[in-house]
Amino acid sequence: MAIITLTTDMGLRDHYVAAVKGAILSQHPEAVIVDVSHSITPFDNAQAAFVLRNAYPEFPRGTIHIIGVNPEADGQTVHLVVRHDGHYFVGADNGIFPLLFDGKPHEAFELTIKLDTDHLAFPTKNIFVKAACHIARGGTPEVIGRKVTTVREQIGFRPVVVGDAIKGAVIHIDGYGNVVTNITRPQYDEVIKGRPFRISFGRAMHDITQLNNTYTDVPPGERVAFFGATGYLEIAVNKGVAGAGGGAAQLLGLRVADAVRVELVGVPRTVVTA
Repeated sequence: MAIITLTTDMGLRDHYVAAVKGAILSQHPEAVIVDVSHSITPFDNAQAAFVLRNAYPEFPRGTIHIIGVNPEADGQTVHLVVRHDGHYFVGADNGIFPLLFDGKPHEAFELTIKLDTDHLAFPTKNIFVKAACHIARGGTPEVIGRKVTTVREQIGFRPVVVGDAIKGAVIHIDGYGNVVTNITRPQYDEVIKGRPFRISFGRAMHDITQLNNTYTDVPPGERVAFFGATGYLEIAVNKGVAGAGGGAAQLLGLRVADAVRVELVGVPRTVVTA
């Protein structure tokens, strides 16, 4: 029984997601369909990659993941089936795959599948579903595509170490308003080495000077920082929820791409441009 996951920016108010699911079930009635997210910000490859990369490892090997974000093809963008770590990914070669895997996928195939329709304005349904169901029925990417050795790369901002400080950025804000940065534990350990530090991201009154293990290590309403299940440094407010007093993003005034800095206490702050 094949599992097919869906990650899209279609939302749920329109018919698009239902149409994709109906197409899957029409072609492969035994498929198990799992929604990863349909609330990706429209056309946001980085957000889609962050969400899917933190979900797909929990699925069994052999799962097929349809990525319906920026799915259109053009002269520079083709459609791919990617095989990586025992999973299959179907999407456009728009730069998302290196963000999803932190590098090149193990194998990639440009789709050459013959379509049943000339209508190409809905590739997630008309192209990706057909490829996914082919694999779900036991087919291989080699039958519906030709192997390619390169994929397009979208360069994301990576943390930089400047002296005794790490300059990172906000890469995701979840539904609770919790803020995820791109700073990892190994980077933190390498620079801080157990010494006093501060995490700064705007007004000095919001600086955080200790790490905790989870939200409830601080009283409700207090800000907290810890390395979460994603492996990245997170900034949150315990029991702070957007729309009910405010999550960390709202209360601390943080948005995606805002700068976050981890530095040793006593080291003068300097302005560093990326």
